[in-house]
Amino acid sequence: MRTLGTCYFFCVATALGGLAYGAPSGDSVIVARGGQIVVKTSRAEFEYSPAGYWTAYLLRDGARLTLDRPGPGQSSDGITIDGQAVGPFRISYPGVRITDNGRRGKRIAIPAQAVGAHGATVTRTLVVETDDAVPGMLTSVVTYTNSGREAFHLDQVTTQRHRLDASLADGKARPYQLWSFQGSSSESNLDDVVQLSPRFSRRNVMGATGPDGRGGGVPLCAFWTGRVGIAIGHVDPKPQTLSIPVDVAAEEYPLTAVILDPQVTLKPGESYTTPPTFLAVYAGDYYEPVHSYSLKLQETGWKPARPAGEAYNVSWCGWGYGFDVTPAQMLGVIPKLKSLGIDWATLDDRWFGTYGDWEPRQDTFPGDSIRRMVDKFHENGIYVQLWWVPHAVETAGHKYSSHVFTDSKVAKEHPDWLVLDKSGKPALMIRQLAALCPAVPEVQAYIRDLTAKFVHEWGFDGHKLDNVFSVPPCYNPAHHHKSPYESVYALGEIYRTIFETTRKFKPYGVTQICPCHTPPNIAWLPYLDQAVTADPTGGPQVRRRIKLYKALLGADAAVYGDHVELVEYSAKPEGRVYTGPDFASTIGAGGIVGTKFSWPPDGPRDGTALTPERERLWAKWIGMYRDHMLSRGEFENLYTYGYDVPEGYAIRKDGRMYYAFFAAYPDARWQGEIELRGLPAGQYRVFDYGSDRAMGTVDARMPRMRVDFTGNLLLEVTPR
Repeated sequence: MRTLGTCYFFCVATALGGLAYGAPSGDSVIVARGGQIVVKTSRAEFEYSPAGYWTAYLLRDGARLTLDRPGPGQSSDGITIDGQAVGPFRISYPGVRITDNGRRGKRIAIPAQAVGAHGATVTRTLVVETDDAVPGMLTSVVTYTNSGREAFHLDQVTTQRHRLDASLADGKARPYQLWSFQGSSSESNLDDVVQLSPRFSRRNVMGATGPDGRGGGVPLCAFWTGRVGIAIGHVDPKPQTLSIPVDVAAEEYPLTAVILDPQVTLKPGESYTTPPTFLAVYAGDYYEPVHSYSLKLQETGWKPARPAGEAYNVSWCGWGYGFDVTPAQMLGVIPKLKSLGIDWATLDDRWFGTYGDWEPRQDTFPGDSIRRMVDKFHENGIYVQLWWVPHAVETAGHKYSSHVFTDSKVAKEHPDWLVLDKSGKPALMIRQLAALCPAVPEVQAYIRDLTAKFVHEWGFDGHKLDNVFSVPPCYNPAHHHKSPYESVYALGEIYRTIFETTRKFKPYGVTQICPCHTPPNIAWLPYLDQAVTADPTGGPQVRRRIKLYKALLGADAAVYGDHVELVEYSAKPEGRVYTGPDFASTIGAGGIVGTKFSWPPDGPRDGTALTPERERLWAKWIGMYRDHMLSRGEFENLYTYGYDVPEGYAIRKDGRMYYAFFAAYPDARWQGEIELRGLPAGQYRVFDYGSDRAMGTVDARMPRMRVDFTGNLLLEVTPR
């Protein structure tokens, strides 16, 4: 992205002044007009009203486009003290200051003051920053200071509050008719990309685990139409615990904000400061603000790892045999893996006796059978991953599925390592499992030793880290935490340890992390080779999550499409309908093919059996994946989800463009005109590699063609 040269001027207007000062270059300008503070960049304009509301405008094709429709006197920031809302805050214009931010933009400090409950006096200092590298984004930090004489309790802090209206960009739309990305991972099986509807409501908790053990997430909510979008979130590399609720109000306007619950008492002179948050305006869908968010995080040192080259190869998982898989079943599949060109095998769930100790089950993997199994795979040129949940530990009194928990050895010998709740009991997360506290150095060392055992002693080539979300707040007095959220903040250190230890022994090793049914957690996201679409519930979710990870981790990120057997159903108004395995969603969007078939066909789980008919189908699609390896290409965000029909994806690789188009359902027919966007000048041959047929030629000056397909259309476009 080009860094723009920037010149800033600032003027504070009188109440009726309406003064405006701009930079001669027009690249970026900060002005004040009639009491409004305006921050202008090369792509956007952000207006701050006297009431304290930020309205974001996209500057596009000579127009100012927005989704913001503030209510009368509405502010983007607010607090609750002792159960009562404080305000209004009155801006002190003479106190506004502008300085260099030390990077590629400016910092503007805007002070304001209000009198709250019981006469409490509160000073609010809003600091916003621009960044030429991300000209559609404004970041901010808000500090609240007790400037009175008595202490008060700060209950709740709200920032980036917005009231949206789709009709501002599309006169035919109702206010709520927006598409939205919501990055919380606190609930299972929710679509993270959703079309808003009347009375839509979602809390979107981020950070620590919730009641069902899930938690973490990408702390961002985005909204868009076909012309303009807006997004808010926090941009702290630490996984802050907060919420970004989305509610469609009775009058049909979507409401959203970043909400924190500090629950602190401020004495006179003391302050509370929010984590850095952002407001972004853009054209396109959620890919744009998610990518901008990733760029901002990377400025703080949060940086995704480059995937090992082996991360792009096809993978088979033993989960088709269920919890009680044996070495004989795993090894029996080797001939089929070799004949199909599958390079990886995964030993999945319940190979172990107890969570936390991670020793082999003696009824299924007696003696050194695990190590001998790994050796056999290696003799056949196949890499092997091991399933585990690093910070999980079982304690007596709970169970998951048929496995009744006992007190694991590590829990009995090191109770001082456990995350405890406020009552002093082990805090529970996913599967009713207790957790080892990531902030404890001895826990990090224990995880390092386990990793070394798996990859160095047992010979595994990587990991399938599954059911990975967040951890609960830790109240264990033995840890002497300054905050119970230190366990949440330190979570990434566990996964850094696994990643770096694996690379030490196996530079080609692959660490895969799966947050089942949900988006990922930014705490561990930099420490993986291979992301996962995470138990998708249909082809659209596969494609959307591949797109999400490409935005977060890079255009050539290694994203596992998960087992094709997971997406054999499509959601229709009449319910879930069987459609068959979906390879096209993974291949066409740039993902990595995976499967969990069982073999021989009369195996224990017939729903995944590799019948002769399926074997022919698997061979065709796996061969197609290996021929093109689009997962290694450059994902190009050229189509807007929800507005470009049919749904489209584009990948640039080896001087060619690859396109994938999808009908509403896998068995639906689509007829009409498509546009092959992103082609450099010239003429091109178009080939349908999904059906092995030539489609004619197109010219980049008018890259349109009429097509007729069912389910999906996969195109390779080559210069003539």
